[in-house]
Amino acid sequence: MSQTAASPTLDALFRRILARQPDAPALIDPADKLRVTGQPPRRLTFAQADRAISALAAHFVEAGLPRHSVIAVQLPNTVEFALTVLAAHRAGLIVALLPQLWRHADLTVALNRIGARAIVSCARIDGVSHADLAMNAAVEAFSIRHVCGFGTDLPDGMIALDDVIANGFATAPAGAIDARQAAIISFDVTATGLIPVPRTHLNLIAGGLAIFLESGMVAGSRLLSAQIMSSFAGLSASLTCWLLSGGTLALHHPFDADVLLRQLAELHCDTLIAPAAMAMRLNEDDSLRQAPALQDVIALWRAPEQVASSPAWSNRRVRLTDVYLFGEVGLFGAQRQDDGHAAAIMPGPFGAPRSDPQSPIAGEIVLTGSGTLALRGSMVPLPAYAARDAESGRRDVVADHVDTGYAARLERGSGALCITAPPPGLMTVGGYRFRADDLQAWARRLGDGAMLTALPDRISGYRLAGRAEDNGRARTALSELGLNPLMVEAFRDRSEPN
Repeated sequence: MSQTAASPTLDALFRRILARQPDAPALIDPADKLRVTGQPPRRLTFAQADRAISALAAHFVEAGLPRHSVIAVQLPNTVEFALTVLAAHRAGLIVALLPQLWRHADLTVALNRIGARAIVSCARIDGVSHADLAMNAAVEAFSIRHVCGFGTDLPDGMIALDDVIANGFATAPAGAIDARQAAIISFDVTATGLIPVPRTHLNLIAGGLAIFLESGMVAGSRLLSAQIMSSFAGLSASLTCWLLSGGTLALHHPFDADVLLRQLAELHCDTLIAPAAMAMRLNEDDSLRQAPALQDVIALWRAPEQVASSPAWSNRRVRLTDVYLFGEVGLFGAQRQDDGHAAAIMPGPFGAPRSDPQSPIAGEIVLTGSGTLALRGSMVPLPAYAARDAESGRRDVVADHVDTGYAARLERGSGALCITAPPPGLMTVGGYRFRADDLQAWARRLGDGAMLTALPDRISGYRLAGRAEDNGRARTALSELGLNPLMVEAFRDRSEPN
């Protein structure tokens, strides 16, 4: 058997589950989807999801999108996200993951960098017209030939994908998809600027397996994901782990604590996937007692230097797996110790699960001569960072590894790895990275005396704070420039409530 035939794609994993249990529940929308998008929530079996995926895939082909072309996706944490990704893969397309808070300026740069041929968006997300954002960005991205969206009251010229799903079923495109070909493009921000990061199906499955095996997730799990899928880690932890488990994926549009806890209880979810700050907050206030079926929490740390100093996990009924994220380079996971404290991370090859020394190697952690952490493994996209490392002129870059830029050292005595600081010149605010130079460049456009900076924050890594002669006018100006709302709200009046 050839390597291609033996290596599945994400769609192949989906089809295997479909063949076994077509009527089993597959995808469940957020309970408050009507508030988020104006559309009622949906629940789909694998057979229903398959029909939607086939209809969307056929539409993309009929629209003239050739194989291996790029389709950009900016959607909320709803079933449409999963359906669109799987449909694009079934049609042989590459999915570019656009973060939800990106606005006109970021979208235009990214779409032009990757030569996207199509963009999929949503009419509204949390009151913001993302359909208009997509249309406006497409005007300045000359490669875009097809603009489509979910929801009602879409702008003229935008294809309604809800109609595609409801009114047409077509035979899925024929032809095998090579798992070694690019499947997604995510975006990393480094000291040299924005980097598109292509990954294959094999990379995605490797990332998902590292989380799936380390957490001890079982077959048929009922997952609730409060992690948006617009990054490698988000997609691996949510979509890929769901397909590996063959269970049900319920989605939560972050963040409403009451809605999330109600979903956990009513859907009898056994696994919660969430940003680390959210997971730790639920543990601290003992909210998880309201979810009796919950067995595992997978916490994604965008600021991995904070794991070691985080509070002990006090819930003895629910296991916690810390997933260390290093931008879009890669990740690794480690279950908490019996006392609730973070597990020691040792350099060198690591398996999944870590507790089993005979487990297959999931990757390798290396401490470089410059005192930074580097990663190697089947999930790490070496070519995407090769040009950056070549331009740096450094001679200590380890072969076949990617330097994450995170400062690290070895603890005396134990030899355990201690991650001490994020890459210099970069700030992570929630799930978004910014270059310090870019923050200052945008602040200068507001005139003399304006300042935009990042302040350390225990929960989110950093938070943005701004100052201008007139904060209200600064917010308006930044919005008109099409900047990320995190930048805009940095100029919130300090007298206003959070």
